Amino acid sequence: MAATTKSKSTANRSKAVTNKDASGLDRPEEQPREHLDVLIVGAGLSGINAAHHVATACPWASYAVFEGRERIGGTWDLFRYPGIRSDSDMFTFSYPWRPWPIERTIGRGEEIRRYIEDTAREDGSYEHIRFRHRVVRSEWSSEDARWTITAERLAEDGETVETFELTASFFFSCTGYYRYDQGYLPDWEGMADFDGQFVSPQHWPEDIDLSGKKVVVIGSGATAVTLVPELAKVAGHVTMLQRSPTYMVSLPTTNGVTKVMSRILPKRIRGVVLRWQYVLATLGMFQLSRRQPKLMKAILRKGLERQLPRGYDIDRHFTPHYEPWDQRLCVVTDGDLFAAIRRGSVEVVTDHIERFTAEGIELRSGEVIEADVVVTATGLDVQLGGGNEFFVDGEKVNAADHLTYKGCMLDGVPNLALVIGYANASWTLKSDLTCAFMARMLNHMRMTGAREVKAVNQGGEVADGNLMGLTSGYIVRADDRLPRQGRAFPWRNYQNYIADYRALKSSDVVDGILQYR
Repeated sequence: MAATTKSKSTANRSKAVTNKDASGLDRPEEQPREHLDVLIVGAGLSGINAAHHVATACPWASYAVFEGRERIGGTWDLFRYPGIRSDSDMFTFSYPWRPWPIERTIGRGEEIRRYIEDTAREDGSYEHIRFRHRVVRSEWSSEDARWTITAERLAEDGETVETFELTASFFFSCTGYYRYDQGYLPDWEGMADFDGQFVSPQHWPEDIDLSGKKVVVIGSGATAVTLVPELAKVAGHVTMLQRSPTYMVSLPTTNGVTKVMSRILPKRIRGVVLRWQYVLATLGMFQLSRRQPKLMKAILRKGLERQLPRGYDIDRHFTPHYEPWDQRLCVVTDGDLFAAIRRGSVEVVTDHIERFTAEGIELRSGEVIEADVVVTATGLDVQLGGGNEFFVDGEKVNAADHLTYKGCMLDGVPNLALVIGYANASWTLKSDLTCAFMARMLNHMRMTGAREVKAVNQGGEVADGNLMGLTSGYIVRADDRLPRQGRAFPWRNYQNYIADYRALKSSDVVDGILQYR
């Protein structure tokens, strides 16, 4: 990697050179391509984390952050539906090197987005972000030991202004795992017959008026659980229509014990103590779910019985057919969904959609739900790399054909890191471990003069399921697009922060599997 000094994101851009053509007029020569030591794609939670680690641990590296949108924040800028919030505690969801500054345990969407932006401005990485820049193709050359990147600069309306190329020694993909331009939407019969309005949570209209209207929210995941009680505050009636139930647990927006600890603990250790408190609590719940699923189901049911009306049909509406944590556990903040059910402003219906009619939705049971507005909280459409296509020496990379090394590299693919967080805990826990590990690896490459690094599956490890390890619909639908995991470390993704802490935080970047050239 080039021994360049850290600079502003525009410092390495070459200027156009002119000379005379045969007519004596000035004509521009082809502009030399810019080269970066590290290209980070995505200015969300993980992208700013990666930028921080590169800037602080690798001050020699030139880098830029490409972001296709016009604002920082990723998920927390895209989703703007009512009540948008975290479904993890903010003490583990925030950066360990800049603890969450608010006492509230569950963060609101704009609070999280503002936190990410304030962090980027504070540590200087904001100056390296190039907004409305989208990467569409990345080609690795083993001969040149670098990526050739094809990118687009976008106008405010999302149209392409220009397409250009640059090169990078290392590619850091921090785009998450789903498409921003659309979510998943089943093709139900009769949708064109519906006289009401369809609304996607992923593209929430600012001017929508739900006052007094009959609203149906299709879905039972985190988005639906957040939206339903919020919409019930203004709508005439809200129905949460689900094909099957989801495990749910009520947690307070502000935890009383955490609030006290935040006030009595010295500032220098407050973030660390609160972080590990929630790490251990979350991991303990996950391990109990795996080892004693019957006990965990009994605990969750007791919580439901306390908050739902006496005689409520919990078996039908809140008892899934899978074990806890086979899919993500949904957090109900302050029990607001259950309170809305008790008030009668929210009804849960568990059934299959037969077809849409002009007035609403006809169910398989024959029941018809009248609706003015239908909110399609039907899940994400999984996409790795933000739609960017990867090639290695002319051969296209299909992530599903590769094992993941420590959950952050694809075997056989050089100089590429993927930031994929936890499915059973805060995303940032794994993101931060990955970013710190990659920074150490970059420094090792610089120290030894290596220009290429890749994880090589020499032991014949075979695939054993996809990286996420969940049975959620959006994961199952994307099985042919997700990288695989093996049966044993370091090809196994254990979804365990303590195990990954040892594997990434304290392990050596020279292990016989990572091959440097």
